[in-house]
Amino acid sequence: MTLGMWSLLLLWGLVTPCQGLLEKVGTLARIDKDELGKAIQNSLVGGPILQNVLGTVTSVNQGLLGSGGLLGGGGLLGYGGVFDVVEELSGLKIEELTLPKVSLKLLPGFGVQLSLHTKVGLHGSGPLGGLLQLAAEANVSSRVALGVSSRGTPILVLKRCSTLLGHISLLSGLLPAPLFGVVEQTLFKVLPGLVSVWVTGQARLVPLGALGSVEFTLATLPLISNQYIELDINPIVKNIAGDVIDFPKPPKPPNPPKPIKVPPKEDHTSQVVVPLYLFNTVFGLLQTNGALDIDITPELVPSNVPLTTTDLASLVPEALGNLPPGQQLLLSMRVKEAPSVTLQNKKATISIPANIHVLSYHPKGTNEALFELNVLTLNAQLAPSATKLHLSLSLERLLRALLQASRLEEWLSQVIRVAYVPKLNVNLDVGIPLPKVLNVNFANAALEIIENAIVLTVAS
Repeated sequence: MTLGMWSLLLLWGLVTPCQGLLEKVGTLARIDKDELGKAIQNSLVGGPILQNVLGTVTSVNQGLLGSGGLLGGGGLLGYGGVFDVVEELSGLKIEELTLPKVSLKLLPGFGVQLSLHTKVGLHGSGPLGGLLQLAAEANVSSRVALGVSSRGTPILVLKRCSTLLGHISLLSGLLPAPLFGVVEQTLFKVLPGLVSVWVTGQARLVPLGALGSVEFTLATLPLISNQYIELDINPIVKNIAGDVIDFPKPPKPPNPPKPIKVPPKEDHTSQVVVPLYLFNTVFGLLQTNGALDIDITPELVPSNVPLTTTDLASLVPEALGNLPPGQQLLLSMRVKEAPSVTLQNKKATISIPANIHVLSYHPKGTNEALFELNVLTLNAQLAPSATKLHLSLSLERLLRALLQASRLEEWLSQVIRVAYVPKLNVNLDVGIPLPKVLNVNFANAALEIIENAIVLTVAS
């Protein structure tokens, strides 16, 4: 593949964005140039690029020095050329390659300028016999522009690549001066392969357990500034069958909502902004899958939590009718509408419109409804990891409809805390997924709750 046709994938492979799913509720990521440099360096360390360059053979049967190259019939140094003895140069290999030192510069509105500095050691048999060892320093400089692939994914297209060689040192053996040019031409051909760096995140599809998955796609081309790359990312939510889920959006307010005010990014930090939409979507999936429903029976509560008609008689005796004392109770909680999440004032709260039916419990018979309560509000504690935001809920209050007695509210709150909230936290182990961009790890990120979004900031 020629350099003019070569392209460098910048981020991760993304499918073509689904149209019409989201309306300005995407995830925003600002990735510092330090992270881009580290991603390239890590690709060189852990990827096959150095291995592809190492062991490159200069022989009369292949490559630059092959039959169609400089040593081919009629070539400058081939048979009939200046040095017939050049055939004996076969077997010269790149045996040593110092890990390149990476430096890059972001070019606003264009792309990236990438420079790699490395040292090369070549070993082989000299044309006059004996071991031949050479060493050279090289700078590979490339200039790449931001483009779009046929799949709608962001790529950097190589516009220019040049190799600057330092002095080639002959460490051992004999090499006629004109053949130094052969070595130079070989390095000029091989070393640009170092910029074939695939800078890619490995997770395109983030699983949500039994609920489905989230696929992150780019909404627009990345924006490039002097210090960071800004990505507008669409989270495409799918159920377990792979179908795209588009939960109904609330009615538009008479006045357009104000855009999210994202805190400024400091130098040498990266940010990701998690929108309210993702929170509402995860809870919407939990609701449609029945994961928010529960039947609380005496077996699910500890012995110190009362769950009989005797205990309830002292709280709301009028609700028990003619039920005998000692009768076990059942709390049936059903959530028929999606919960709503609020992110504001440095606090995250979840309101669950749960229909709570208190019934007399007959394990082998028909349960009898006693009275009905509704809506509860929970506080959410958030903690980031490398791949998601973890949520841990605690009960804040019950919004009372038919609930009037404070002692009844206290009893019901106790039952919900010991039996319902732990079940919610188990189901919420899926967390709120984070896009994986250049393998930036947000596990130790500073977390800030702003209006309608969560901002994670991590030092590079």
